[in-house]
Amino acid sequence: MENILDRFLRYVSIDTMSDENSDSQPSAAKEWDLLELLRNELKALGVEVTLDEYGYVMASIPSNIEKKVPAIGFIAHVDTSPDASGKDVKPQIIENYDGGDIALKGVPGLFLKPADFPEMLHYKGQTLITTDGTTLLGADDKAGVAEIMNAVQYIVEHPEFKHGPIKIGFTPDEEIGRGVVKFDVKRFGADFGYTMDGGEIGELEFENFNAASAKIHIQGCNVHPGYAKGKMRNAILIASELNSLLPVEQRPEYTEGYEGFFHIVAFNGTVENADIAYIIRDHDRAKFERKKDFISKTCDFINEKYGDSTVTLALKDQYYNMRGQVEPHFHVVEKAIKAIEMAGVKPKVQPIRGGTDGANLSFKGLPCPNIFAGGLNFHGKMEFVPLESIQKASEVILNIISLYAQD
Repeated sequence: MENILDRFLRYVSIDTMSDENSDSQPSAAKEWDLLELLRNELKALGVEVTLDEYGYVMASIPSNIEKKVPAIGFIAHVDTSPDASGKDVKPQIIENYDGGDIALKGVPGLFLKPADFPEMLHYKGQTLITTDGTTLLGADDKAGVAEIMNAVQYIVEHPEFKHGPIKIGFTPDEEIGRGVVKFDVKRFGADFGYTMDGGEIGELEFENFNAASAKIHIQGCNVHPGYAKGKMRNAILIASELNSLLPVEQRPEYTEGYEGFFHIVAFNGTVENADIAYIIRDHDRAKFERKKDFISKTCDFINEKYGDSTVTLALKDQYYNMRGQVEPHFHVVEKAIKAIEMAGVKPKVQPIRGGTDGANLSFKGLPCPNIFAGGLNFHGKMEFVPLESIQKASEVILNIISLYAQD
């Protein structure tokens, strides 16, 4: 079999950053490069596979046992976050990590430090894959892609491995919330699924945030500052005032666990015009609705103060908590817990402080918990992934398949 590290490095070398300002699907033409590669690699392994006009790779491996068992799907996304560049990724391979600071050699003086990220110390003695400080790494979710492809290769090359029907899916645009908008669950053909898109080793999640985006436009009034008294309305200051009205304690840097937040992700302005973008998150649906109502009322207040045409709000739901869709099929969680334990890893069942394709797939009728892919510090230059975590995640995939075949 191909070394899983070589596979992972091949995938991260391809720039697949999605584009939230694009209306096409995939949102960035360069995503096709990896999607087409994956299709071709699956074909070369002798696996039945399609790549449709929306950028969905769907593959199927038929059962090799007589009894009827559920078809199990494994899904990962190929795109990387627009939060940081994914072009010309230059991974660093740190073998037998000693617990010290790691120089990110693409940026002089930049280090990945346990003082800042103490979880690094959990991986002493292992092989860490880091960035060089100039880009993100792309383990979110190319680690998941590599883990699935590694499992597929094992199954193809080991016909003695007993399994039911297996479905494989690779999607674009997950990072911009559009990963499975046009995903045909019926055509995919799985009864139950798992996204390989979680964080550090052992993580298993079947509940996630309810999510919305809020885009706010502020219309100011620019007048020569020498003659501005009683006339100027500075859009920058109004936008800053609006932001100050949102609860400080509900910013992401002050929240954890099940606590939701308002997160300002973009601010661009002049005296005449300003634009603010937020994401709104909460696991509890009632609290989520109250957060959306709060930001709407905040905009209403600003309009009452400065005039009705001052603020325009575009509020859009992105995805919902999948817990209610997964719990009626709780065996998918129990199987994953057992599969993780079989790999010699302690399961960490916890809520996702984010979202996955699995959330939207669950609402499309495919219950789909999320399993660790192994990476940490996603979406930025401090991202890293232990090689051993990637290997264990691929082992978990095979364990899940085996458990369903045995039942």
